[in-house]
Amino acid sequence: MNRREMLAALALTGLAGALPGHAAADEATDARDLWLYGLPIIEMATTRARHLAGGLKLNTLQHSRTLADHTARTVTSPNNDTLYSIAWLDLTNGPVTFTVPPTGERYWSAAFMDMYSNNNAVLGLRTTGGGGGTYRIFGPDQTGSGPDVVRCATPHAWLLIRTLIDGPEDLAAVHAVQDGFRLSGAAGTAPPAYAGRAASPVDYFAALNRLLESDPPPATDGKVLARLKVFRADAPGVAAGIDQARSIARLAEGRTAFIQGWSYTKANLGDFGQDYLYRALVALSGLAALPVVEAMYLRSQGERENCYWGDGLYHLAVPAQMPVGAFWSLSMYEQTPDGQRFFTENPINRFAIGDRTRGLKRNADGSLDVWIARTDPGGDRSANWLPAPKSGPFNMTMRLYLPKPEVLDGRWRLPAIVAA
Repeated sequence: MNRREMLAALALTGLAGALPGHAAADEATDARDLWLYGLPIIEMATTRARHLAGGLKLNTLQHSRTLADHTARTVTSPNNDTLYSIAWLDLTNGPVTFTVPPTGERYWSAAFMDMYSNNNAVLGLRTTGGGGGTYRIFGPDQTGSGPDVVRCATPHAWLLIRTLIDGPEDLAAVHAVQDGFRLSGAAGTAPPAYAGRAASPVDYFAALNRLLESDPPPATDGKVLARLKVFRADAPGVAAGIDQARSIARLAEGRTAFIQGWSYTKANLGDFGQDYLYRALVALSGLAALPVVEAMYLRSQGERENCYWGDGLYHLAVPAQMPVGAFWSLSMYEQTPDGQRFFTENPINRFAIGDRTRGLKRNADGSLDVWIARTDPGGDRSANWLPAPKSGPFNMTMRLYLPKPEVLDGRWRLPAIVAA
């Protein structure tokens, strides 16, 4: 498919809105649109399967006791700022109870995501405070009301808790907070195996149909579902349509708008509505992203294909006062061929630089010069070195937790990363 055909396909898919219907049967178009539509629920099921294969049981919390590093390959674009606690919920046998301990002024958030990767609710320092509490988590068809009720839009859901850690000496305190998070309720039923995004068209769409039965989508997706009902995964044009979908995802990522070298999160991040393409892109490169009021994710532009390819040296001037109510960090990722992002092994085990990083050298005005390269830049720059991968493409994400109004409304912009 040439560039003109690709741009036409992008226009049909609709970067800013719902996938359109069409009057005439078109196997490739249906395959393209429906593959992208189903990608988030496929990715959610794949992530759940990885966690369950590692020993996690449904409706049970599992805590990560150390920060994510280069070995963390379960979820794309992890952070190196918080300890994760996770649970995969099965609400088909009734609601579960979620207990939160007192957390004081420490940042924490508990995101409840439906199987379409939308954040149905985020409890945390911003919304419920640090005093602790007990909450009842209900599925879509269960009765329950009151200020302590959280309702998930699908019978199965993902609970992802982030608890901020302030250096190695803070580990014991964070572990105590994690131990205070509790889940109780009926045991869940182990889900069957589902095909992943690399599966054959027949297996992919069979898995998608089973997942749609297990966790029905909202009525507002009816137009897409009507197309799925008459879709044949073994039709001749399907493989070409899926190839188009994968190409569109890559090209759409490359068409991201940048301001001073950074892309800024769209307002509907984490609650996508009918923006199916954006939802699919986030599922590939940032599954489980929080809504913008909780966190802003700024992606670096790079030199081409949204990545950096050179050896460096690159420089980022971080202002003395960052517009956040919680914390900020700049994470380094190597990029895989399928567009996913993971931390990269490096000699100083530094995967991010942020406001809690020990040993940084600040300028007299409090600003910070971050130096980015594949090898130690040496001298005074070593203290502020963010190591890039030894080889291959890489990119960076600036996280702003509890961003202030000037970030959300666009009055504040981060300086660009430049070649030094």
